[in-house]
Amino acid sequence: MHFGHDALAVAQPSLGEGYTLLTTPRARAAAPALAERAGAVHDVPAGRVDELAGALLEDIDAGPGALIVALGGGRVIDTAKALVAAREPGARGRVAAIPTTLSAAEMTAVHRRAAGADGSLPGVRPAIVINDPALSASQPAVELAASAANALAHAAEGPATRYASPVPALAGAEAARLIGAAYAGLGSDDDDGEPDRDMLALAALLSGYTIDSAGYGLHHVMSQTLARFAGVGHGPSNAAMLPHTLVALARRGAPGAGELVALATDLARRARSTRLRDHGVDEATLDTCADRASERPDLDHTPPRADRDELRAIYAAAY
Repeated sequence: MHFGHDALAVAQPSLGEGYTLLTTPRARAAAPALAERAGAVHDVPAGRVDELAGALLEDIDAGPGALIVALGGGRVIDTAKALVAAREPGARGRVAAIPTTLSAAEMTAVHRRAAGADGSLPGVRPAIVINDPALSASQPAVELAASAANALAHAAEGPATRYASPVPALAGAEAARLIGAAYAGLGSDDDDGEPDRDMLALAALLSGYTIDSAGYGLHHVMSQTLARFAGVGHGPSNAAMLPHTLVALARRGAPGAGELVALATDLARRARSTRLRDHGVDEATLDTCADRASERPDLDHTPPRADRDELRAIYAAAY
């Protein structure tokens, strides 16, 4: 793992040449040398990770000796992980993750499986992580705030699951503190000052460690379901839901959850994602999301398990 300014320049020789690069036009423009040293470059479009990875299975070698470098946000990194996870553990290549958002996908083995692949095979955690704040915290202000809300959700939800343990919980608490400090002192005008992007980059890394150890629960079930069935982007879904899921986590005794509601509310405002209706979500879609979320086994990770009525009420509060 490499973290800090110039992390990419320091670590780039370890990637060698001839690797397969998964990226996006924005990310590629920020680190052009990575494309120059690649043997093949694939831009990952918008879409679902399972479908994106499934479409690339025949085109990309993910077997022994192969290195797939993922330069981008969570969608890009998870697509790379899904490609490698489509093979048996003893016949897999490696993933190097270079994030350009605060998704923390580089820190987790949680991801969807490629369409057409064996979904029972274990997930993949990147073997190499290169986190340079100039890249990982490089999004424009609105998108950055939504990504910061996702990182805050990782930090808050991890200590609330049945798999929580002391050291990851401490990392989550520090991540939440850093996110608050990064935005401290900024005015209510979105153009009034810049958050501390270095702090946000470190916070995302720590929060990713937290959620990878403790697993997803109530908040991520609701946000992921919203993104999948309501057409709301991943970052905006997290930003819109977090002020309300934190209240539900606080009712369950999650450490510090209630104290983070004000910060989550501010991030939702900065992300322009304070109400689901502003993203075109209607009441019927909320019913669908509540139905689908209530079926997810990950709800058991945050005891007591939320029932369908509670899920619908939380969606309504965010509406």
